[in-house]
Amino acid sequence: MSASTLIEDYPHRMGGHCGSGAMRDLLHWNGLGWDGPPDEGLVFALGGALGLSYVRSKDLTPPLYLVGRNSDFEIDLPRRLGGQVDVLTTDDAAEGWSWVADEIDAGRPSLVWGDIAELPYLRVQLQMSRHDIVVIGYDEAQGIAFVVDNDRAEVQEVPLDALARARSSTAFPEPTRHRTYRITWPQELPDLRCIAADAFRQSADSMRRPSEPGIVDVAATGAEGLAAASLLADDIQTWGDLPAEELEVFLFSLRAFVEKAGTGGGLFRRLLAQGCGDVARLTGDGATAELAIAAGDCAQAWTDAARVGTQRDVEIRARVENVAAAASSLPELELKLVESLESAALSLRLAGR
Repeated sequence: MSASTLIEDYPHRMGGHCGSGAMRDLLHWNGLGWDGPPDEGLVFALGGALGLSYVRSKDLTPPLYLVGRNSDFEIDLPRRLGGQVDVLTTDDAAEGWSWVADEIDAGRPSLVWGDIAELPYLRVQLQMSRHDIVVIGYDEAQGIAFVVDNDRAEVQEVPLDALARARSSTAFPEPTRHRTYRITWPQELPDLRCIAADAFRQSADSMRRPSEPGIVDVAATGAEGLAAASLLADDIQTWGDLPAEELEVFLFSLRAFVEKAGTGGGLFRRLLAQGCGDVARLTGDGATAELAIAAGDCAQAWTDAARVGTQRDVEIRARVENVAAAASSLPELELKLVESLESAALSLRLAGR
């Protein structure tokens, strides 16, 4: 292990989603793409990462949780592209750091989890443990690591003790346990039509038939997939009975989860729309072009439902009614999105034969 090292000229760009932004940078670093380095939306779409989980519980802060992606994007994407992924976890801080340092010493950036509340450059109090960052260097004499994050344009200098806390968090939704993704990327990428078809099918299946717990355990208090869209739409109809102060928290949280919480806007559906547009452009597939439109419509509906709840010039009970009206279209739009994913998957698979 060296005392100091830094991977120079790492091709980092800001992004809307921590995982997609990190993977886009890593693909660029490894010289992989179909028409130059992929954009973040294409990376998200090819991860087969679409999902939906909704939970409402007084045991949560805030008392609802909404997420629009599945839980294994960081594993599924590299493997779909022909790479290999080893997921390393430990409760031993020294062992966890050795994995990162060894990768950097070998000239490879290291993808890890870090709790956002423990990363000083983010300046947030809300804890969230499943945040992807990439460590590209360290200086043990100064006690710092060099980190890239989708939320910041520049490389961040993070104290090693703060990074260790971020990587040992026990916060919601699960302990970080110094999780490190050791990725071996392929020399070249597979045919885009085949992997896009596989990704679209996975996203559709995760919405229709969620077979495993998502990012949160919703068994007792929520739902996943298409059922989550229906549950949320129905649940919002009851929010008007809440005390005004509690209601403000619900409305603010809804917008935060849809637009601000590293979703790329529109609860990840906007990233999907952008990625499907790229696939349609690169393959000429008409069904995928229609999928991009369906994903964009769905993204806009999520955005509209979230924004009308925080319009300060509208009385709070009226805002709830506006949110409920906007959210009423979500189950139908989510179903149309799933059907479009299935149609595009079939079209691309047939074209790839």
